[in-house]
Amino acid sequence: MAEAAHVYDPSSQIFIVSTAILIVTYGLVVTERINRAVAALLGAGLVVITGILNQEEAVKAIDFNTLGLLAGMMMVVGVSKKSGLFGYVAVRAVQAVRGSPAGALAILTLVTAVFSALLDNVTTVLLIVPVTFVVCGQLKLPIYPFLFTEILASNIGGTSTLVGDPPNILIGSAAGLTFTDFVLNVGPIVVAILFGQMILNHVLWGFWMRASREQRDHVMALDAKEMITDPWLLKCSVFVIAAVTVAFILAHTLHLEPATIALFGAAVLLALESIPHPNHKHAELVTHSFHEVEWITLFFFIGLFVVIGGVEHAGLLQLLADKTVSITAGDPKTTAVAILWGSAVLSAIVDNIPFVATMIPLVKSLAPALGGEQALPPLWWALSLGACLGGNGTLVGASANLTVAGLAEKNGVRFSFMKFTLLAFPMMLASVAMAHIYLLWRYY
Repeated sequence: MAEAAHVYDPSSQIFIVSTAILIVTYGLVVTERINRAVAALLGAGLVVITGILNQEEAVKAIDFNTLGLLAGMMMVVGVSKKSGLFGYVAVRAVQAVRGSPAGALAILTLVTAVFSALLDNVTTVLLIVPVTFVVCGQLKLPIYPFLFTEILASNIGGTSTLVGDPPNILIGSAAGLTFTDFVLNVGPIVVAILFGQMILNHVLWGFWMRASREQRDHVMALDAKEMITDPWLLKCSVFVIAAVTVAFILAHTLHLEPATIALFGAAVLLALESIPHPNHKHAELVTHSFHEVEWITLFFFIGLFVVIGGVEHAGLLQLLADKTVSITAGDPKTTAVAILWGSAVLSAIVDNIPFVATMIPLVKSLAPALGGEQALPPLWWALSLGACLGGNGTLVGASANLTVAGLAEKNGVRFSFMKFTLLAFPMMLASVAMAHIYLLWRYY
């Protein structure tokens, strides 16, 4: 991010123009009038053209560590899913509970959360939802409770690690927080929230679900091995995912940035995938893997970083930081609670990615008023928990929610915004309340 201005004038042209660009960009993203990547890039272009940032400052505002981490993990997942690994695990998991409807609901929730922690939540639901349709079809069970719980599990699980949810990638890169930092500081409460959610799922749905012996036998008769389309690639994928995860944990000791680990892991997996194939096929395989990268998301981040850098340079974020300090009277505990709840409610309304990108420099600018950099870690955890858990509040709160809704509607299952929100929003508030208690207990 660009360095914040030490003196700001809300009446200055640079302040007014940069703020207007941010508001218009947000408006276009929220209303989806045009693609969000296009909106962000238009905003970034205006920041440079109007002279708010010069081109060198604009490039410095872009967090390439975040972009590299996202691109690397997208390629790792894109190659791995061709092996059938994720479908195999899901079918085996349901068979492990002997096809019990309540057990299937619980185990698919757990598998979704675990995969979302190690990969990313959007990719996870893309892989789990099709298997869920197969399982529910065999057991003659309503699909909506399963999809609902998988949405919540994907966002809850993604909260626990550096790579599980894009807001955490942004926070980790900006604050220098490691994979281990997230697991140790956010992981414990995420586990508690997940199991609390699973108990609630059972009370609402699992306890009442029934399946005949014949239907359960159909599930037990599914051949999980048929999900495996490439045994060699399966072994390579498991090896690389495990190695990348270990490297994330040891990143500080290895003196490596997460982007380096993710991109190197992707390169290794691409190389391993090519070994059994003739040379003329290698370019085709690599091209397919690069198609798995969500370029819209990456260019959205690039544009957004520049837009945020513009308002940071103009002093808007410093002004907001000063207002926050005046409201919370400079008390670190009150500030953390305000960030937690504010992030949760706003992330349920707007996409949590641009929101967190805006909040990061604001949180950084709070350090002097709160007693220095040592006061910031609990604020980062508050921002992470609020933004990631808040995404469960509505259907538009996180990308995974809309992804599941889209897959469901393609299969004839209607996902009503109000139906989802009326149940999900109270659950989200309960999870944030647990996070509130945890933050106060652990850090204050």
